[in-house]
Amino acid sequence: MARVALVTGGTRGIGEAISKALKARGIIVAATYAGNDEAAAAFTEETGIKTYKWDVGDYAASKAGIARVEADLGPIDIVVANAGITRDAPFHRMTPEQWREVIDTNLTGVFNTVHPVWPGMRDRGFGRVIVISSINGQKGQFAQVNYAAAKAGDLGIIKSLAQEGAAKGITANAVCPGYIATEMVMAVPEKVRERIISQIPAGRLGEPGEIARCVTFLASDDAQFINGSTISVNGGQFFV
Repeated sequence: MARVALVTGGTRGIGEAISKALKARGIIVAATYAGNDEAAAAFTEETGIKTYKWDVGDYAASKAGIARVEADLGPIDIVVANAGITRDAPFHRMTPEQWREVIDTNLTGVFNTVHPVWPGMRDRGFGRVIVISSINGQKGQFAQVNYAAAKAGDLGIIKSLAQEGAAKGITANAVCPGYIATEMVMAVPEKVRERIISQIPAGRLGEPGEIARCVTFLASDDAQFINGSTISVNGGQFFV
């Protein structure tokens, strides 16, 4: 029987690439989105992947949404917590709302996504939890105290879940992308983009598919002894 994967923020950018790559491996995929109904509809029409709309920062909405996915597709075996937002500002100008919004989505959203499926994974003796963190969660970034804190916290979640889940056949790992050629990055001014690229030894931005290939491997049976790990995909920009 085919396994079922849930990819949050799975209809655009890195999430879209992950959803498509998992489906290509024969996995049944459910992709969530937060608000762009038109983009989600176009994604489903193109890929045949079912989409579900909820706010990952809301536990009740996440639990209800996950229940819908499992009623439609079956128990969730693989979770890819990819949904994320930015609300950038230098710390002295950052508002409590900017802090809270990013923490709610990028950190608490991981809890809200994994917690409802964790008991089922334990009962079935199999699970794959993959969190998309960030290079900026590893090294920090100017005007991203909120984002860096959340993404660093995601790594702590993974390390702890790995220890709790190992005996039950569950692995938990993180992927930390560097600067990837997504719609968001390509929208920045060209001079800024050139400055970013100048800091990457590989001399280019990453591609969403390069992140997706890491995720599909971590989701596979071949990765069963990889647990609590962080895979950096940044073209040599930062080493841990």
